[in-house]
Amino acid sequence: MSEAEGPLVVGVDSSTQSTKALVVDAATGRIVATGQAPHTVSSGAGRESDPRQWWDALCEALRQCGEAAHEAAAVSVGGQQHGLVTLDERGEPVRPALLWNDVRSAPQARRLTEELGGAKFWAERTGSVPAASFTVTKWAWLAEHEPEAARATKAVRLPHDYLTGRLTGQGTTDRGDASGTGWWASGTEAYDEEILAHVGLDPALLPRVVRPGEVAGTVRDSHDLPFSKGTLVAPGTGDNAAAALGLGLRPGMPVMSLGTSGTVYAVSQRRPADPSGTVAGFADARGDWLPLACTLNCTLAVDRVATLLGLDREAVEPGTAVTLLPFLDGERTPNLPNASGLLHGLRHDTTAGQLLQAAYDGAVHSLLGALDLVLDQDADPSAPLLLIGGGARGAAWQQTVLRLSGRPVQVPEAKELVALGAAAQAAGVLTGEDPAAVARRWNTAAGPVLDPVERDEETLARIAGVLSDAAPLLERPTDTH
Repeated sequence: MSEAEGPLVVGVDSSTQSTKALVVDAATGRIVATGQAPHTVSSGAGRESDPRQWWDALCEALRQCGEAAHEAAAVSVGGQQHGLVTLDERGEPVRPALLWNDVRSAPQARRLTEELGGAKFWAERTGSVPAASFTVTKWAWLAEHEPEAARATKAVRLPHDYLTGRLTGQGTTDRGDASGTGWWASGTEAYDEEILAHVGLDPALLPRVVRPGEVAGTVRDSHDLPFSKGTLVAPGTGDNAAAALGLGLRPGMPVMSLGTSGTVYAVSQRRPADPSGTVAGFADARGDWLPLACTLNCTLAVDRVATLLGLDREAVEPGTAVTLLPFLDGERTPNLPNASGLLHGLRHDTTAGQLLQAAYDGAVHSLLGALDLVLDQDADPSAPLLLIGGGARGAAWQQTVLRLSGRPVQVPEAKELVALGAAAQAAGVLTGEDPAAVARRWNTAAGPVLDPVERDEETLARIAGVLSDAAPLLERPTDTH
């Protein structure tokens, strides 16, 4: 047995680009072993991945964890949200999964909104207004463009459901991830039969929604898994809900996550419903709610601009009146699925470093614009903004968020918060504890607090003006081939 004070648990983060696994001491939160393996995403008009790559990456990440994974008493999977996984009668993928950042279903999102009572209906019924990222729009796209694939589908899963199902042999999901589909009614916390009938999806194809704290199943007897047969499997959840668990969030604590996508969210005890569609009214993995706004373009887009300029990502320069909207993959917040990147205000004396800073400013502006809508009366206005995700340790990201938010910023030292949240959920099914309380006991949010600086209102106003003036151009479809 490993030198651990308590039982060992495994937390998994299956993200867009890779799968990570942590073996954690449930008593102390100490990370005993880690593993990581990549997977690929298609380029071009769509964003797709073969779910079998996620499974292979999970097995490889667990293999890297060594004997500690064999000793684990429970496991939980956090995964990228919204992705549409279609399986045949043998449980094999019918086609590659349509990922959250595949915006081809934007026309279906608009049509579904109009056909079923408008934005207010959707916000009140599901907590969110359909966007191209939501699973219901992807199913509608598949049924329209690949009807044979839709007919061949005998099970519909989200990415974390697929991996959990490979572990247990059962079809399960959780309320946090289900709330991002567009076919889960947040008021009744059940699948919405009217919406499912409208898009022609049989509810029998969907997984059972496991309650918070309930055991989803046990690891089946299989030769290809580095777990002991009978290891408990927790419900798992979507990546943002897992990160909220990993931080041990209390209601009203604001979070900004800087990853391939950018998000702002906070736990709330009130069920959200924003008919503007800016805030997604997600459920969390505990029984509360997780109002969230998401952008499609964050660290990956800014890094791409740095590469185009031949600069290191930290090589920013101040003092610019140039505006760069880095909407390289279309955008969700603001809702501009057809948009491409836009540059305005270029002069002879504009430097490459100033252009790069403008890319950071454009990415952060979108997130801050949604933060006030995410926060409600639970929010503590003096609480630091928790900065997490792959970009959170970058000096340029930190300074941009400080300058444009005017708030104190706290950067937790814990790095793999999605996997840690999944591990806390796994620990919770073992001990009966609230997983957020487990994470607080592990002190996962500890980290330096950066003092606030005066908010850069001039830059915020300039970006907002360009965004408003350029709206017709940004809404125009561009050739993606």
